[in-house]
Amino acid sequence: MDLDRFAADAPADDAPGDARVCVVATRPDTFERCREGFYPAPRSYDRTRADFEYMAFYRTAPVSAVTHYARVTARTEQTRGERGPMDEADWAALIDPFSEERVVVFEFATLVPLDRPVENDLHGVRGAWYCTVADLREAATLSGLRDRAET
Repeated sequence: MDLDRFAADAPADDAPGDARVCVVATRPDTFERCREGFYPAPRSYDRTRADFEYMAFYRTAPVSAVTHYARVTARTEQTRGERGPMDEADWAALIDPFSEERVVVFEFATLVPLDRPVENDLHGVRGAWYCTVADLREAATLSGLRDRAET
């Protein structure tokens, strides 16, 4: 269980319910970068061009659930070696295993823990799912979220 939602300094879950969200899967290394305020995606991924205001994060470990979301504040294109949100260690940990192409780095505000995580009752999140903040708040399971989302 992620205990962020019980922290005294956790940001309020006050995003507009109708705001559009992109839900993505994160491994532990990627989720730690999300805590630092960014998430990279190869430029060829559809999500880099999609219109949404928030990102939500399905964590593969130590829990298997959507646990947090954040307001997107910027989208920065970056190539390895260029100045930008990611440094060499980020490239090695997050991009090298998957791609060598230019990326779009989503930058965002502080992560907001969901009051109730969206638990995995499927095979996780593949690709990107699009829903609303209200959908995140109302869905108890991934299958319930999938039924509300565009995949």
